[in-house]
Amino acid sequence: MKFIIRFALIALLAAFAAGCGALDVGGSGGSALQKAKEEGVIKVGFANEKPYAYRTEDGKVTGEAVEIARHAFKQMGIERIEPVLTDFGQLIPGLKAKRFDAITAGMYITPERCKEVAFANPEYKIGQALAVKKGNPKNLHSYEDIVDNSDVTVAVMQGAIEKQYLKQVGVKESQIKTVQDQPAALAMLKTGRVDAITMTGPALREVLKAEGDDGVETVEDFKQPIIDGESIVGYGATAFRKDDKELLEAYNREIQKMQEGGKLLEILKQFNFAEENLPGDKTAEELCKG
Repeated sequence: MKFIIRFALIALLAAFAAGCGALDVGGSGGSALQKAKEEGVIKVGFANEKPYAYRTEDGKVTGEAVEIARHAFKQMGIERIEPVLTDFGQLIPGLKAKRFDAITAGMYITPERCKEVAFANPEYKIGQALAVKKGNPKNLHSYEDIVDNSDVTVAVMQGAIEKQYLKQVGVKESQIKTVQDQPAALAMLKTGRVDAITMTGPALREVLKAEGDDGVETVEDFKQPIIDGESIVGYGATAFRKDDKELLEAYNREIQKMQEGGKLLEILKQFNFAEENLPGDKTAEELCKG
């Protein structure tokens, strides 16, 4: 009789343990959105690039992309973001490796990147800018001027879209110097290691403001690059993993509300953007097609 009771007890405990295990498996699943809501926090990757996403002297992470994401996620029921500093060129690999659940770096939507990640609808549009040594000794007013002078070198941030634009208009690989971040690019220009640097207009204004513009100047009459017959305008957005569709869809709903209600422009203006930088009715789906 004792044997029967002992056997029954062991069987009952085993069944209970199995049931708990099944519950644990189910509980550890769920979507990225559900997990972030439950925990009240979501990890986001950024690359320390003004004005899109950067850390201030007091340690706060802010910027156009960060503040837009912070507001959108809060409206979605996610109380705070946990920023993860990453080199720009490692943002997409980091997202895919699940080091974070979103990229909030003002990243341009391109067909090539769309193969790797799922972009939200754009939060801004912007053109390019060029800075040179004081007096513009190489007489550079466009990317085409760099093509025409094979001795000219230009610095761009690693992983940024500018390298692709330069190559598309015909600038040689040997003329392009890649650096870790914008301050490094500016330092190369100031010390004469390159003849020019290029990035978006707001980014250039911010880095010159932060690092000083001694000995350099912005090319005020810079001509926007023409690629495939069209002037290039970049659209930036938050990026997610392709399988996090629920998170992406919820985020897109908030971006639409922000644009319609004026909150998007309010945040953009805090970082030297203007109404002309609003994305309009462009969608990630359109931009991913090229």
